[in-house]
Amino acid sequence: MDRETTFAALQRYCAERLGADVAAAFMKLARPGFTLAPAAAGREAGHSRFGGAPLLTPGTPWPSCGDYPMSLIAVVDTDALAPWLDGVVPPGTGLLNFFCVDMYSDQADGDVYELLDTYWVGSPELGAVVAAPAATAVAVEAPEGASVFAAEEWAATPGFGFPDTWDPANRLDDVGLDPYELLNLFAERLSDLDQQPGVVATGDIAFGRPAFPTGGSLCMEKGLDPTAFHHLLQLDGEHEFQIGGEGGIMHWSIPSSALAEGDFAKAIPTPDHF
Repeated sequence: MDRETTFAALQRYCAERLGADVAAAFMKLARPGFTLAPAAAGREAGHSRFGGAPLLTPGTPWPSCGDYPMSLIAVVDTDALAPWLDGVVPPGTGLLNFFCVDMYSDQADGDVYELLDTYWVGSPELGAVVAAPAATAVAVEAPEGASVFAAEEWAATPGFGFPDTWDPANRLDDVGLDPYELLNLFAERLSDLDQQPGVVATGDIAFGRPAFPTGGSLCMEKGLDPTAFHHLLQLDGEHEFQIGGEGGIMHWSIPSSALAEGDFAKAIPTPDHF
């Protein structure tokens, strides 16, 4: 199904359970996104992949934090995803390279934890998103000290993401429901929303909404409004790179105003540790 048809089908599903007015307000929270999964031959989403080498404009400095180079975690090809993302990213955004300081994999520098004397796990300084036009981008070899993860090409299934139950964005003030009433209503009538065709809810996710309420709240710098940010990428931990010891979900987010301008230098890591 195309974007408009998928949206309409989800709105009908919600209207049957919530009523037309509440469903219309709820669907305003839907954001186009993609479920990412290992690609079969010929089904790759452009250059989108976990791991491998970054694809950068020649001469782009390799991002680092202090004396520690960041590691390339993933690449998302927005050109390949553009029809579904219409209006989400500026035209010609191209490739997004997702970096962060590796503190968790077997390749991590044993001294890297000294950065936590200065920064905390969600500090903007510990991650970066670097954009590059696909036509001129080249693969760049990682410097010494950066982790290099085996490349895994992604296929992308389009859909819409909705705020997690506990996400502060999950509010319908304009229909007179307070957060507690909303929680009860959704638990009673939308318990199977995640299983509906066209819903992006679990696993590795590009854009859409985070499956846990970062995007983000728990790991936002104090004073930042999480509802003013747009989700970029979620990695659910089923990779060579994991966060938080035994568990965690890695996210990157960006102020919505910066996304509209294509200013990915303002993107930040927003991890969930548990």
